[in-house]
This record gives sequence, structure tokens and C-alpha cells, in this order.
Amino acid sequence: MRKLTAAEGLQFPTSALSDKPSTTLSAKQIIQSALQAVQSPVASKITREKNWRKNYPVYFKALVEAGIASVDHPVQIAQQGLSTAQQLFVFNRGTQQLPLADAMNQFQAQPFDTFTLKGNATAEIEPWFVPYHGQKLQGQALLEQIDRWEQQHIIEPSHAKALRTVQAHPEWFDLSERTMVLFGAGSEAGPLTWLTKWRANIVAIDLPSPAIWDKITSIVAKGNATLIAPQQASMEGKTQLGANLLTQTPEIANWLATLAQPLDLAGIAYLDGEKHVRVSMAMIAIMDKVSQLKPDSSIMFMLTPTDIYAVPKEVVQGSLMLRKQRNQVEKLVAHAARQLSLSHFFTPIDETLLLSDNGQQYGICDCMVIEQGPNYALAKRLQQWYALLARSRGQRVAINIAPSTTTLSVVKNPLLKAAFAGAGLFQVETFNPETTNAIMAALWVHDLHNPDSVANPQNKLEHPLKLIMEGANHGGLWRVAYLARTALPFAAAYGWGKQKLAMLQKQRSRIMH
Repeated sequence: MRKLTAAEGLQFPTSALSDKPSTTLSAKQIIQSALQAVQSPVASKITREKNWRKNYPVYFKALVEAGIASVDHPVQIAQQGLSTAQQLFVFNRGTQQLPLADAMNQFQAQPFDTFTLKGNATAEIEPWFVPYHGQKLQGQALLEQIDRWEQQHIIEPSHAKALRTVQAHPEWFDLSERTMVLFGAGSEAGPLTWLTKWRANIVAIDLPSPAIWDKITSIVAKGNATLIAPQQASMEGKTQLGANLLTQTPEIANWLATLAQPLDLAGIAYLDGEKHVRVSMAMIAIMDKVSQLKPDSSIMFMLTPTDIYAVPKEVVQGSLMLRKQRNQVEKLVAHAARQLSLSHFFTPIDETLLLSDNGQQYGICDCMVIEQGPNYALAKRLQQWYALLARSRGQRVAINIAPSTTTLSVVKNPLLKAAFAGAGLFQVETFNPETTNAIMAALWVHDLHNPDSVANPQNKLEHPLKLIMEGANHGGLWRVAYLARTALPFAAAYGWGKQKLAMLQKQRSRIMH
């Protein structure tokens, strides 16, 4: 039993020393447990780590190294890491506190009614296009842009191939036979708007906020999709759409299980800071329970390019080639900055190729950005783990790296906003939300329909991590010659200068007119 507190729902466990939740201690325990599953020597160092906030990339890189070593390791790491997390995280309700895994089984209530809304548009499927710099790219123009992105190493060849394939199959965009669950349906980086053009049955999960649901219902009403949503009477007796992923986690799973159709479960909800870890755990817990009850469900996540990944050896070789091709000025500037900063800036990428027990070599691409923090890194790693585990159990899993995107959640950080503005200095492209949304929605359609996609569990992969390597749109980060976080200050300075210059030009233009 516990005292009644305001911290209801899914929470980090409290520390025995302080009686307060510790995100650092929990993260250390989860990562250490995952590394211990494959006898990584790095596991023993985590307990002694005094500066987790600065050094956490070391341990996330160790996870990738351990995963590469054997084709059995990624799933073993995922199983152990998720199991530890599911036992650590607690679910509070009233005077009860249970491990999250137990709460998902104990609370069997289903308090929601089901709301439906059909869009008002005609049944015609709107052809896919990509909004890009004021243009609507379709047909040959779109194919040419895909070619340019591939040639400039903004996207990987597998991503380009997927976009060309889905563009050649317009019939795939008829989603009238699919029921697509969006956790965080109103997300700025989500596919909601596109699904409403393609006759999808959209199960929307988002907070019970009138503003959020006014937006969602307005978007759906303009399209030809069908909205399905949970609704519940409020304290005032009014009916309110929505559900809280953090406080109604078991109930959302129970409600989803009542839907008759196979479900495509998309974990796209985002919250700042430690809440991102908690909402990731909530989505995973719901997906897991629904998948047990409805094993024909599919899973979808979108990953960030600012993480640490196993990559094909060709990526490392390509980065080294680009590094050699730098002009003399860039070489001199990078060398001088590195010397003056005592090797803190412009750290070269890791050129090491690691041999797996499948006989293949893989590299590691470390694009982790310290400023995003260890909570963000843990949240995205939990999502990767669940994706790997679900595919190993025979579920279709669409998990793709989306490009760095100028969403509000990113650009409200002044450093990241400036760095995004200056990314072109290192041949990195950041995308506007409408461009990312169009690309990633189409990629989801591809992964659901293409029998040759790595998402299809019937396709044997040479290594489980190929699930994540394939289809990456990293915006060029995988091909940068330096560790991204060691070049970030210079990108930010350059971007800040560009922003200031643009502001001055705008002010001058106003004065002249």
C-alpha cells in the first residue's frame, strides 16, 4: 500500500535513498541489465559512472557494439532491457502501486464508449505528393528529387528504393481495409492528415483536450477516412473524446482489444523530458497487451537520426571518402578548431568495422546529440527494442529513421534551432514537418504492403539490426565526417548567423517599403 499522491499512472520508480523518482538510476539499471544479457564487459562500469548526463552515449554505443557481435544479441538485449523496464516502472492508482506489467493484467475495466466520424470528402484516393520548398512534387519531379537526395547521401539507397516502389503502386494508398491506431494522433510529425486522404480507418488516441480533438475531428471531416476514438463522460457529465496514455494505460489496451479488425499500432506520441520515457513505456505496454490478444497486429515507430546505429560498412566507407574529398579550407578550419579545443571539436567518426558472427562487417554511426538528453535516448531505445522483439515473434514491424525535422518540440530549443539552420554547412538537410509527414506516411504504406520489405517477418534478415538500418532518411548525418555532437556548436553558430542576417534583411525590406 502507498499513500495517496498526485503522481497517478505510469511513473518512474522511487529511489530507496531519497523516496523520489530517479530517471538516472532507472536508466542505468535498464541499460546495465540489457548489456548483462550478452555478457558485455561495459555493464559493470555503469554503476560507477558519476556523470551520466554527459557520458551516457558511451553506454548506448556499447549496446550497439554488443548487438552487432551476434545475430542472437539484439533480441536478447531487447528482451532483457524491456523486461527490466517493465518491472521497474510502476503504475499508481489510488492507494495501489503495481509494477507496470502487473497493472496491465490486473486492471480489466473498459470505461470507454466508441465514437466514430466519417469524413465528408469523396471516396477518391488523393495521389501521393511531397510538399518541398513550396512545390508539390509528384510523378517524374518527385522521382528526380528522390534521385538527388540519394546522390547527395541525404537518404540511404534502401529509403530511395522504398519511395520509388510506393510511388509506382498507387493502389497501395487505398487504406480502406486497414485500421490504423495512432498513439499521439495529433502529433506534428504524425501521418494523420495523409491517412485522411486515403480512406483509412483511423483509431486516434490523444489527450482528452477539446483543442486537440477539435483539430483532429476537423482534419478527418475534410477527408474520406473514418475516425474511431475513445470517449468518456467527464466529471461535469459531458462527453469528452480522448484518453490519457499515462494514467489510463490498461484501459486503452482493453478498449483497443474490443475492436474487431486487425490493428496497425503506431507509436508516435512525444512528450518532453522524462515524460517521453514514460509515454514510450505506455505505448509499448499497450502494444504488447493488444498484440497478445490480437497477434495479427502490426507495429510502427519512427526513429530519430540523432542516435547511435549499426550501419552497413558501405556507410562508413562512404563517410571516409567524403572526408578525404573535403576542400583545403574545411580541413584547415577543422584541424585548427580541434587543436584549440583540445580535441573536443570536430572529432572524426569511428572508422572501425565490427565483425558479426554472420560473417559480415558493420560500422557504427554515432549521431547522438548530448543536448537531447539521456531520457530521449532511452525512450527511443525502448522503442527499438520492442520493434526487434515484435518482429522476432512474427509481427510485421515498420520502424524507420525519419529526418531531423523543424517541429515545435525541436526548434523551441535555441541551440538545436540554430544548429538545424546551419546544418547545410556539413551537407546535412533538415526537413519541414509537411515534407517529413508525406515521406514517412508513404513509407508506412510501403512497409505494410510490400512483401519484400524488411517489415515483413517472413523475410529472413542477415542480421536483426537490418530492420533498423534499412530505409533510413537521416538527412545526411550518417555521412558527416565528424561526430555530430562535436560539430554541433559550429553548425549552431553558422545557423545563428544565418538567422540574424535573414532578420536584418527582412527589417531592411520593411523599411524600404
